Amino acid sequence: MRSIVRIKFVLTSLAALLACSTLVFGADCQVKVTGSDAMQYDVKKIEISKDCDKFTVELVHGGQLPAAAMGHNVVIVETAKMMGIATTMIKMENGIDNGFLPESSDILFKSKMVGGGESTTFEIDPAKLTSGTAYTFFCSFPGHWAIMKGDLTVL
Repeated sequence: MRSIVRIKFVLTSLAALLACSTLVFGADCQVKVTGSDAMQYDVKKIEISKDCDKFTVELVHGGQLPAAAMGHNVVIVETAKMMGIATTMIKMENGIDNGFLPESSDILFKSKMVGGGESTTFEIDPAKLTSGTAYTFFCSFPGHWAIMKGDLTVL
């Protein structure tokens, strides 16, 4: 009888341990976003768990056109500031290497610009984002931001 009780205790303990490990280690701390020559992202929403120490974004340009003609990147800003950034800061004179954007504290994260067949990866520090604040990710190639955008939330 004692061995049955002991086995039940061990199984219950293992089940509890597994449940806890899922909560602690279950956060998906990465996303892959693909952009196309049709100026579209395949992802419209990114959710970041505060449980992530870092969050990795991989941007893949699934098209064929070069960056100079149809480059894509991922820029993350507070949604409340997005329209002002897109309409006043995106300028050809800022250059493709800068994502056509100047340096600004309003730009929280920014990947490099990639062309067809290329990819880039960058990391986000979730500690720099606030739960409850709305964020937007978008492409800052001139003219792309109007349709190449999505929502980013911190859980």
